[in-house]
Amino acid sequence: MADDTAPTADEADEADEAEAVEGDEVVEVVDDSSDTAEGTAAVEGDQVETVERRMSHLRLATIFGLIALLAVSGLAGWLGYRAYDSHRADVTRKDFLAAGKQVVLDLTTIDVDHVDQQTQRILDSATGTFYDDFERRAQPFAQVVKELKSKTEGSINEAGVESASDTDAQILVAVTVKTSIAGQPPQPIRAFRMRISVQKIGDDVKVSEVKYVS
Repeated sequence: MADDTAPTADEADEADEAEAVEGDEVVEVVDDSSDTAEGTAAVEGDQVETVERRMSHLRLATIFGLIALLAVSGLAGWLGYRAYDSHRADVTRKDFLAAGKQVVLDLTTIDVDHVDQQTQRILDSATGTFYDDFERRAQPFAQVVKELKSKTEGSINEAGVESASDTDAQILVAVTVKTSIAGQPPQPIRAFRMRISVQKIGDDVKVSEVKYVS
């Protein structure tokens, strides 16, 4: 007698198709999960790379910014020093020029009534060989002025710095001198050119040499 529970040929085919469909569905589900994971990993990798790239650009920008800041600070400091150095040199030259002009006026402006004070002022502004020479001649010079009752008045026509360093300078001065002597007719006006050597000693500028030049 035949077994009624045994599947027929049609039922067996349907069961095989069902298993194939289920297998395909399983395979498709697994494949979708793998693709999603790979896509997620790729997106995350791109995000990490983007962040790293941004961080790299930020570091470079920071480094360049610091370099630019240091360069600007260095340039500002250098320009400031140059300006200060130039200003200091200009002030020193002006001090040298003023000292040279003053000693010429002191030497060519002598009044019989103030000759002792005037010669002392010249000594106070002198140093070196000029001090030694003028100190020897100061008294005889004052005595002659008193005896002649003379008066001289100097006027500077031109003056300039011939050469200069931080500590000394050569000053050229053109001066005219008017002289009057008691009981004598008016004296002719005389013109002189003088080279004055000045020297910085501490905070003062003193005259170290005086020469007449043609």
